[in-house]
Amino acid sequence: MKDLKHLYEFEKLLESANNALVQQACAEGKHALAYTCYHMPEVLLNTGNCFSVRLRAPLTGSLDISSYYMSNFICDYCKSLLERGIEGGYDYLDALLSSETCQMMHRGHEHFEILGLVKEKNPQFFMSMMDVPFSDEDFAVDHYEEQLRVHVLEPLHETYGIDISDKAIRAAIRDHNEISRVMTEIGNLRKAANPVITGYEFHVLQLVSQVCPHKRILPYLKQTLTELKRRKPDAQPWFRVRLVVTGSEIDDPAFTKLIEDCGAMVVADRYCYGSFPGRQEIALTDGEDALTQVCRWYLQHTECPRQSALHRVKYRNDHVAQLVHDFKADGAIYEQMKFCTYWSYERVIANQVMPRDYGIHILSIDRPYIAGQSGQLRTRVQAFVESLEMKQLRAAQKEDN
Repeated sequence: MKDLKHLYEFEKLLESANNALVQQACAEGKHALAYTCYHMPEVLLNTGNCFSVRLRAPLTGSLDISSYYMSNFICDYCKSLLERGIEGGYDYLDALLSSETCQMMHRGHEHFEILGLVKEKNPQFFMSMMDVPFSDEDFAVDHYEEQLRVHVLEPLHETYGIDISDKAIRAAIRDHNEISRVMTEIGNLRKAANPVITGYEFHVLQLVSQVCPHKRILPYLKQTLTELKRRKPDAQPWFRVRLVVTGSEIDDPAFTKLIEDCGAMVVADRYCYGSFPGRQEIALTDGEDALTQVCRWYLQHTECPRQSALHRVKYRNDHVAQLVHDFKADGAIYEQMKFCTYWSYERVIANQVMPRDYGIHILSIDRPYIAGQSGQLRTRVQAFVESLEMKQLRAAQKEDN
């Protein structure tokens, strides 16, 4: 297929957290608000004169400095963020807003505060940590709303004069829904038998939608959608099998490229940086505060395994099965970053439950933060692709007989 017009520019934007579009927005006086977890609602960080930046540590090399402060049993994602912060890679930020969703991330953000990172460059910079409930019941929604109001919205208003009114939140939701509609339409193109977009290309688009100011990246995403509607696929599909990928902090497109280089197309992305649930529209009503509705929506749609109630586990399993069906996938990869506690439980359970109860073939893997050059991982994916091909051949032979 012909290369996408803006793909190279999108890839360049992902090479630095302080990318060109972020720099332009900061130069205009916009406030850059960083977050790392889905449970810090992106939509609330785009109210008023703010824009959200989901933190990554692209092109991470040595972790020697962060390993001095944090244990070797802390996940590489948290250590990579600390390493980049010590190097000054996040000095453009106005706030780092955190949710206490895992102990490792909490430790990493504590070191940001203890070491005074960013504060020297921006004296107004502040950090805030909020609690996230493990439930989606009404009392949990109330607690979540209070935490967001006290630890996020009010500090933003007091420090930078940000408009946090119901009207401002509803406007931010409209903007969120607009970029979500575009990304959903692009993502649904992967349902075709011979899609006009690869999983790698979609991963790049999804990431730039999270790490760039929405109003600056949206026009390029719209142009890309128009381009994709006109794009002609190759005469024959380039892939041998179709896969759903589910897992933790997958913010490295090289990981998706590794999978696709093995002959599998990634047709759906249900992981922390993925479009499920990060790029789904939020429906509002007029009879209730927008903040309350946002809190309820995020708790009810979270895919995080920290929500360990049985009905939440079933919700996640059912969703993966639905994605496999909707995107006509042949199997699924369950990914866990090394030392991630929550996803270690999830993938072990899924390895048993998904084949037994749903009939879905699973590859269960753990990986380092930067995994694009992992020979061992490549070998495992290749073997999984070959096993799915063999199952397809056996099924075809049975039909012929």
